[in-house]
Amino acid sequence: MGLTTIILIAIGLSMDAFAVSISSGLSMDRFRIWIALRIAVFFGGFQALMPVIGFSAGLSFRDFMAGIDHWVAFALLALIGAKMIYESLFPREDGRKMDHGSLATLLMLSVATSIDALAVGIGFSLLDIDIVLPACIIGAVTFLISLLGIMVGRKAGRHLESTAEAFGGLILMGIGLKILLEHLW
Repeated sequence: MGLTTIILIAIGLSMDAFAVSISSGLSMDRFRIWIALRIAVFFGGFQALMPVIGFSAGLSFRDFMAGIDHWVAFALLALIGAKMIYESLFPREDGRKMDHGSLATLLMLSVATSIDALAVGIGFSLLDIDIVLPACIIGAVTFLISLLGIMVGRKAGRHLESTAEAFGGLILMGIGLKILLEHLW
């Protein structure tokens, strides 16, 4: 498999992380580079790790995950999106918003946006393609695209102000629904 093909796969896989990063940027009160980097590291790290797990698991894991992967991604994204919408409609008394940089939130978002990469890893194992270079490229591309998404979301968030968090929640729920519908049809 050529480098161009691997990069195109990486870009395709990173699109869910890009959209979620926009949502994270929308909900930030102010831009903090360490939070942006933390989000990008989680998304890039999981996108790099999941193909390796898929590659290792091979065919036996493929049959199990194929039946539920879309439901897991949908549930995680819908739950987080609903929480963001709820918090935009009913702000906490202390004024805090959901922390997209928290470990629990990052783990859920990272798993939800990287399940497709697991399937790609399974495909690589079936094609007998060495996984090291593709996993590194997928992780690096997702890291960069996630940072870009946070910055895009942050810029848009300044213009949306009070509705930014609800809009971000709708984006997450929409991505979850898109994943679910793609797998059901």
